[in-house]
Amino acid sequence: MTADVDSERPGERPDRAQGAVGYELFRDDWGIPHLRAADALALARAQGHATALDRAWQLETERHRVLGTSASHLGAEAVDWDRFVRRARIADTARRCFDHLAPETAAWVTAYVDGVNEGLAEGAERAPEFAAVGLAPGRWEPWTPLGVWLSTHILFAGFPTKLWREEVARRLGEDRMTLFATDGPGTAGSNGWLLTGARTATGAPLVAGDPHRFIENPGVYQQIRLACPEFDVVGLAVPGIPGIAHFGHTGHVAWAITNAMADYQDLYRERLHRTPDGGVEALGPDGWYRAHAHTETIEVAGAEPERVEVIETDRGPVIIGDVADGEAARALLSADGTRSRPGEAADGPFISLRYPPRVTGELGFDVLPALLRARTVGDVDTALDRWVEPVNVVLAADTAGDTLHRVAGYVPVRPYANRLRVVPAEDPAYAWREGEAVPLPRTEVDGSDGSGGIAVMANERGLAAPLGVEFAPPHRARRIRELLGAGTGWTPDAQAAVHTDTRLASSRRLLSLLAWAPGLGPAAERLRDRLLRWDRHMDADSTDATLYARLRTDVVHRLAAHPALKGVTGEDDPWRSAAYPALFRPWLAAVPRIGYALESLLTVGLLPYEDRLALVAASAEAVAAAAEETPPAPWGELHRLSPWQALPGVTPDEEAIRPGVAGDHDCVLSTSSVPGVTDLFARGPAARYVWDLARREDSRWAVPFGASGIPGSAHHRDQTPLWVRGELAPVVTDWNLLHRTTLHRTTHHPEENPAMTTDEPIAPALRPAVHEQKIEGFGTVRLVPVVPAADAELLHGWVTEERSRFWGMADHTREQVREIYEFVDSLPTHHAYLALLDGVPAALFQTYEPDADPVGECYDVQPGDFGVHLLIGPAEGEGEVKGYTEALLTAFIAYVFSDPAHLRVIVEPDARNEKAIARMVRIGFELGPEIQKPEKTARLAFLTRTALGLA
Repeated sequence: MTADVDSERPGERPDRAQGAVGYELFRDDWGIPHLRAADALALARAQGHATALDRAWQLETERHRVLGTSASHLGAEAVDWDRFVRRARIADTARRCFDHLAPETAAWVTAYVDGVNEGLAEGAERAPEFAAVGLAPGRWEPWTPLGVWLSTHILFAGFPTKLWREEVARRLGEDRMTLFATDGPGTAGSNGWLLTGARTATGAPLVAGDPHRFIENPGVYQQIRLACPEFDVVGLAVPGIPGIAHFGHTGHVAWAITNAMADYQDLYRERLHRTPDGGVEALGPDGWYRAHAHTETIEVAGAEPERVEVIETDRGPVIIGDVADGEAARALLSADGTRSRPGEAADGPFISLRYPPRVTGELGFDVLPALLRARTVGDVDTALDRWVEPVNVVLAADTAGDTLHRVAGYVPVRPYANRLRVVPAEDPAYAWREGEAVPLPRTEVDGSDGSGGIAVMANERGLAAPLGVEFAPPHRARRIRELLGAGTGWTPDAQAAVHTDTRLASSRRLLSLLAWAPGLGPAAERLRDRLLRWDRHMDADSTDATLYARLRTDVVHRLAAHPALKGVTGEDDPWRSAAYPALFRPWLAAVPRIGYALESLLTVGLLPYEDRLALVAASAEAVAAAAEETPPAPWGELHRLSPWQALPGVTPDEEAIRPGVAGDHDCVLSTSSVPGVTDLFARGPAARYVWDLARREDSRWAVPFGASGIPGSAHHRDQTPLWVRGELAPVVTDWNLLHRTTLHRTTHHPEENPAMTTDEPIAPALRPAVHEQKIEGFGTVRLVPVVPAADAELLHGWVTEERSRFWGMADHTREQVREIYEFVDSLPTHHAYLALLDGVPAALFQTYEPDADPVGECYDVQPGDFGVHLLIGPAEGEGEVKGYTEALLTAFIAYVFSDPAHLRVIVEPDARNEKAIARMVRIGFELGPEIQKPEKTARLAFLTRTALGLA
């Protein structure tokens, strides 16, 4: 089967009316950029330019992270990263890798950088963060994208875990080194799956999934379309990186990746010594030799500069340990001047990092333009033969029905011990075999291997097992296979049921021990009975899920206090050690390690069975007693997103980017908190996608926030409601359904494109809905954002009718109405929606945050208050349908309360509007006082979750 993509492809001679910009920028209704240019180089330049407009602060943040200069504007808290990235020589490695690129790839990357530099000044004008820290955007170098890729992925393989294992072996014994290496989710992971045509409704493959990473605001993935006469690709790009590396659909072939959990970075214990002339010597297999050493200065905002010595041995850059100088160096010498402790510094060991791009000068960027041009699975496969970092599992399918399931990347050949721990630098047995790489596994997806036309990649110990040490538990992979294997006829929309599955299979072991826990009191028995009846789904509205999480936390803490783990917990916790930089403390903390390894720690090895039963029984008693005092809240009220931001406190809607969400770290919906530490989560689905190989326009995607990185933009976080509900936005491929954007410099209010002109405004019925609900006997209600330029005529007709006199716009012109709703659209706290009944505009629905509205000055605003305005269209005025307004209100209220952060709805109708007030009372609103506003006397009314039975 082939996809009809010809109608989507741009013409051979795109409109060059945008002059020096040299490309066309369109946006869909989610603000997602669709770029069209005359050739691949112009398109790369366009991608860089558009990214700079939308993500200027993010790009500047990444540039500083590459250079190790973040502390210059972020202050002392960024020094640890700056010191590491300088010592690891990330920028220098990026330069090396750029110099090794094929000439055509280097030109392509340079074109992207040129576009970034052209757009940064304008992008910075829109981003308030620059003014907040007094920063001007710096210039990108041609190698900067390679540095961004390196700095983003340098910790991806989790080499600091080797430090943890080393400490466990030293403190608990060599036989306990892998006690916590129980396939725990300590590093980033993802879900991905492929269905062959035999399993889909169309007979063509589907590729779907969601990368799990630390969620950042702005997001780490950028939805984008890149089109020129050679190719037309949609996908998830990484801001700062040209092309589409991880998740893309060319119209002919689609691909996706997950972290293979391979081990390809090594830590070496070095023996270093300061020479009389101030240099540094290192001990290698052939004796002592001169190591590279130089000193750099880290500027720190609000503090004195810090100096860092950058040392590199034959193994790699030294990332841990400072070589003593002066008197301290002489103290390490014996009386006869020999080196008495040549492997130690005054405050700890010396450890170097060996990683493939530093050794080979290759990063894999030559693959990126080849992926854009791919038309078959074979093309993707050939391109990925040159991939280096990070090591990924790949799934791909094309319109002919061919599929691919393989590992891509570079894994050096060296002893297995290198994967486990820190190894001695001077021993040649631990050296990499020069020029040799481990052969990478692959398998079939045609069903001949018993897969039934299903391939799954979820970081489990599967295809990539020969390449790593620790993998994710098998639960996500098994559950995905179980769900997909339950039927055929799969469609893109049906993938949401897989994306959002919340079954927590890892709960089985703890609940099994709870079932047999001896001597429980009455309250603990009630707790046990309740949790044993629980369906084991970590749903947002589940109080049972919260009880389980409480029990798990208590068990983790009791294990941490158990004498069996005394060597690595409490005061002996490795994260307290001064021997390691603070940057590595998350990998060295015992309580998270225990939490992630809980399932296996409760199964074998650590404690006798009776001790495990007693420990769980004690936890059950404690949790039951607490629950009697404080009943559990729904899981979604505790399990909230806590994204990383380079500069917290600037975004006006920061609470809105912390929604409550279902799931847990071993669910398919892997919103990964830290058991025993917090119910908040920072790692989860950084994007979701479904690639349809039958019709690309039926593909779907979503990100946690929005297409824009500009606070206050309409598209800064407009996808958050979708993401929370597990819904996806359509991938628009018809150029006629997109908005053409005119580009020129501006200093107007920060918008996606302040000078945007729309050739043909999209009709309301074609816009993506923020909420859709079928009401029996009434019809389907959809809420879509108001587009002021497109909807001004309709809204003017409504608000100027006599029946709308209480709306206060009876004498307004069409232009005044448009200006009012453009102002509303510019506010992050206020939103306007058209309600469509079976596709026909039926009402105007507005929402606002009371503490950001004049009404907030008229009453005591409570946490969770959410204001609404409602104007019913002419059908209600004509009285054509009984219960018309009540039916619409059902959908509006359902939308508001779909966000668990909204606890109470506030309305403020004109006190003279007796009809509206009576209607509110009928559906459950409680009347409040009259308030005096400049334009009217209003009557407050409140509707709580409790009144609707939703508490």
